[in-house]
Amino acid sequence: MDEKKVLDKKERLLAALDQGMVMIHLDARRPGVLVPASVKTEAHLRLNLSYRFDPPDLTVGEWGVRSTLSFSGSRFTIAVPWSALFAIASHVTKEFWMYPEDMPPELLQQTAASRPAQPLPVAPAPGAAERPRTFLREVQGERRDEPPAEVPPPTDGPPDEPSPPRRGHLRLVK
Repeated sequence: MDEKKVLDKKERLLAALDQGMVMIHLDARRPGVLVPASVKTEAHLRLNLSYRFDPPDLTVGEWGVRSTLSFSGSRFTIAVPWSALFAIASHVTKEFWMYPEDMPPELLQQTAASRPAQPLPVAPAPGAAERPRTFLREVQGERRDEPPAEVPPPTDGPPDEPSPPRRGHLRLVK
């Protein structure tokens, strides 16, 4: 496997783990993958990794990823070489990096059949521009500083009980 791609995957995974929980997408059938027998035939296996799980042995190295995870309540030490990992998704930042050249062929065919006119998203180069910023815009709606158009005329009789002042529907809870 290309050393540059390995370094890119490693850096992205470590940066995402520093932010919080990360989901790795892998082909469990690839050589070198060590997962429970119940999921060994999965073309698209998703595993969650996080420092908050307090993993005793989480290792992200030159070879790939190793950690002890829980599968249906039983602990199992997994091993995932970089060649089997084809996507990384951050639960915290919602960022997603995909490596199409490492995807299983049936997933590529499935993706191409469902969206033939759109190219696959590819992981941007390291150091690429930041995520776009969010901009707020004003939405035209009912104006609160003007009285409503259908205000009943005031009566000359005795004043009724004054209505309480109008308040917003949000309140601060400490």
